Amino acid sequence: MIISRTPLRVSFAGGGSDLAAYYRHEPGAVVSVAINKYIYITVNAKFDHQIRASYSVTEIVETVDDLKHQLIRESLKLVGCERGIEITSISDIPSQGTGLGSSSTYTVGLLNALYAYSGRLAGAERLASEACQVEIERCGAPIGKQDQYIAAYGGLQLIQFNPDETVFVDPVICRARTRQQLQARLLMLYTGATRQTADVLREQRANTERDKSRRLSLRQMVDLAHDLRAALTANDLAAFGEILHEGWMRKRELASGISNQRIDEWYERARAAGALGGKILGAGGGGFLLLYAPEERHEAIRAALPELRQVPITFEPQGSKIIYVEEGGQA
Repeated sequence: MIISRTPLRVSFAGGGSDLAAYYRHEPGAVVSVAINKYIYITVNAKFDHQIRASYSVTEIVETVDDLKHQLIRESLKLVGCERGIEITSISDIPSQGTGLGSSSTYTVGLLNALYAYSGRLAGAERLASEACQVEIERCGAPIGKQDQYIAAYGGLQLIQFNPDETVFVDPVICRARTRQQLQARLLMLYTGATRQTADVLREQRANTERDKSRRLSLRQMVDLAHDLRAALTANDLAAFGEILHEGWMRKRELASGISNQRIDEWYERARAAGALGGKILGAGGGGFLLLYAPEERHEAIRAALPELRQVPITFEPQGSKIIYVEEGGQA
């Protein structure tokens, strides 16, 4: 038996520039951080030749091509594990439509577990690039690349997406005290609303391809990602809330489903209670609301948003890793 643990993520700035509709014209960039909320994947030998995949439902099939779960089917094919195997998963956070990159986290963790099960070691670059291959190329998901890379690498990173399809991952270097202060000032609140990420991203992709003004907004968001990295490197958090706020204002312009009247009201109430900036995580439309505020304002913000549930987070320095190996599992 193999168990992998892969972190979910919070994206601070530049989201949307990891879509090919943008980075094929000019480099995109995001600042993202892995968090201490995880997806666990277990892979075990099955007694017979069948494949058993358990997620929100359970599939038991004779051949890999019979699997309905696209990510599992294509990952098994890519790694070459196509019979006599059982796969299960557990997530710390509701896994769909919450804006924490769960689909890519799942894929990275599954590939990591499958490679370990087959006796091979896969590094972060391979896990990230092959997860992109599975999700974007094989399954046709209208998503970008940032989630796969932060799940594989972990830490606090500036990730750059280049027109030639290469990806640069550079750690954001700052003092431990700066990271601690940043963590302490963040509030992550669950809205209880989920959305179909693909619908929002398809509209955003189409808008980016045909509308130069949307690409201009994304270019400004890329600039904000670089500004944020520079501020963190200088151990200066003074502008963090302002950058987060400006990025959210820009992001709302990219597609109609990114925000709505209810989200805008929550955000305005948070700002009135002392939040300096914030955003809806992921593609938008629901999931988690991330806010940045002085610690002394957190109680007032929670009081202003009693219908939202706080989920405490800390930063996770490591990406996907194998946390358990029981020898003798595979024939």
